[in-house]
Amino acid sequence: MVDIGTLSLILLIAMFVLLAIGMPLGFASAILAVATLVMKFGPDLLFGDFGRGPLNVLGQAIYRQMTNYVLISIPMFIFMAALLERSGIARDMYSSLNLWLSRTRGGIALVTSIMAVIMAAMSGIIGGEVVLLGLIALPQMLRLGYNRKFAVGTICASGSLGTMIPPSIVLIFYGLITETSIQALFTAAFLPGLMLASFYVIYIVIRSNLYPDQAPLPAPRPEDPSTGEKSLLFLDFLTIIVAIGAAALLLRNLFMTVTGQNRVLENVDPIPLGMVSDLPWIAGTLALALVLMLFVFGRSRTAEAWSIGKGLVAPLVVIGVVLGSIYGGITGITEAAGMGVVAVFVISLLRREMTLEIIWDSLIRTLKSTGTIIWVTIGAAALAAAYTLAGGPTYVANAIIGMELPAMGIIFVMMLIFLVMGMFMDWVGIVLLIMPVFLPIVMKLPPEQIGWLGHLPPDKVAIWFGVTFCMNMQVSFLSPPFGPAAFYLKSVAPDDISLTDIFAGFIPFICIQLLALAVLLIYPPIVTVFL
Repeated sequence: MVDIGTLSLILLIAMFVLLAIGMPLGFASAILAVATLVMKFGPDLLFGDFGRGPLNVLGQAIYRQMTNYVLISIPMFIFMAALLERSGIARDMYSSLNLWLSRTRGGIALVTSIMAVIMAAMSGIIGGEVVLLGLIALPQMLRLGYNRKFAVGTICASGSLGTMIPPSIVLIFYGLITETSIQALFTAAFLPGLMLASFYVIYIVIRSNLYPDQAPLPAPRPEDPSTGEKSLLFLDFLTIIVAIGAAALLLRNLFMTVTGQNRVLENVDPIPLGMVSDLPWIAGTLALALVLMLFVFGRSRTAEAWSIGKGLVAPLVVIGVVLGSIYGGITGITEAAGMGVVAVFVISLLRREMTLEIIWDSLIRTLKSTGTIIWVTIGAAALAAAYTLAGGPTYVANAIIGMELPAMGIIFVMMLIFLVMGMFMDWVGIVLLIMPVFLPIVMKLPPEQIGWLGHLPPDKVAIWFGVTFCMNMQVSFLSPPFGPAAFYLKSVAPDDISLTDIFAGFIPFICIQLLALAVLLIYPPIVTVFL
C-alpha cells in the first residue's frame, strides 16, 4: 500500500519517463492506470473475480467514454478536414483572398491568417490546417522573399486557431468530460477566438510595415485593378453575399409560412428571421442588394467581383451549414458534423473534384487520426479513473488549497501546470487527466474573486475555464520540444528549413497567445458577451 502523495510523485515521474522513451500516451496512461491500482490496493485485485473490485472501474470509465454519442462528431470533423485538404476548395479560397490583399504590405501573411480563421470555422482540425497552409502559402511567401521565421510562425500560429474557433474539437472534449454545454462553449469561445486572430493580424501589419524587407510586395501586374477599384469590387462582392443570404432566408421563410411552421404560439420562442413579420425586412434587403448590384455598381463590375470572390462562397456555405445548424437549433454537434461532411462532399461533386482516390485517402487519414485520439482517450480515461479511486483528486485539491493563495493565485498555478504539461503531453490526455481534478477546485472558488475586471456569473465559471484552457492549449501547439505544429509544418516544408528555424519563428506568436490568455484571466466576462 503506497500513500497517495508518494503515488502521485511516482505517477508524475513515470509519465515523463515513458513519454521521453517514446511510448505513446495512450499506452503509457493505460500501464500507469493498472500500476496505480496495484500500488494502492495490492496485486490481488488482478487475480480476483472477473468484473469485480477496483479493476472494474477502469472498464466502466472506458465504456462510459466510448459510448458517448457526441464522440462520433470527432471522426466526422476529421473526415471533413481531410476532404477539404484534398479538394480545391481551400486553394480557390486562398486565391480569392490573395487577389483582394495582393497589394497590401504583408498581404500573403494576412491572407494566411484570414484563411486559417475560415478553415477553423469549417472543421476545427489543427494538423490539417497547418499542413494545408504549408502547402499553399509557404511556397509563395518564400518565393516573394518573406522572412522565413516570420512565414513559418504565421502559418503555424494561424493554423492552430482551430483550437479556439468553433467547432473546436478541444471544446467538444472538454464539454464531454465536464458535462458542460458544448453549444455554450462554442458561443463563449467565438469572441476570444476572433480576438486572438485579430492580435495575429495586428502583429503582421505592424511587423510588415516596420520591417518591409521581411514582407516584400509582389511586382505589380498591368491587369491588377487600382486601389479604389479594388475597394469597389470588394463592396460589390459583399453585396452579392448579402443578396445570396437574403434569398436563402426568403425561401426558408416562405417555406415555413406555407407549411405553418412559423405560427405564433404562446410560450414558444419565435424562429430567428423565420417569422412572417420578418418577410418585409428580408425582401427589402434582397431588393436593395439587387439594386446596388445592377444599377449602382453595374453589371460588368458585379460580374468581375463575382469572378474574383467566388472562391469564398463554398467555405461560407460549409460554415453556414455547420455553425448555422448548431446555433439555429436544427441539429446537435454530432449531426452538424455529419451535415458538414455532406456539404463538402456535394460541393466537391458539383465542382467535379471528388474522386474515389480522394475519398479513400480521406477515410484512411480519418481512421489513423481517430484511432490515435481513441487510444489516448482509453488510456487517459483509465488512468483518471484509477487515480480518482486512489484519492488523487482530493489530495491534489487539498495541496493546492493548502497553499493559501487567493482565487486568482490558484488559477495562475493551474495555468502554469497546463503550460508545462502542454509542452510534453497531448491535449486529449490533459483534458482527461487534469480537468477532472482542477475544475471542481475552480467551481468552489468565489466567482466574484475570479478575474480583476468584471465578474462571472456562477453558472458561467465552467464555461470560462474551458475557454481559458483552450487558449492555454494554443500555446502548447507551438511550445518546444514537442510542439506538434512544428512537426506538421516540417513534413511539408523545404529541407533547408530546420525545426530550429520553425521553433524560433514561434516566439513572437507565443507571446501574443500569452497576451490573449492574460486578457481572459483579467477580464473573464469576455466569454459571456454572446451567451
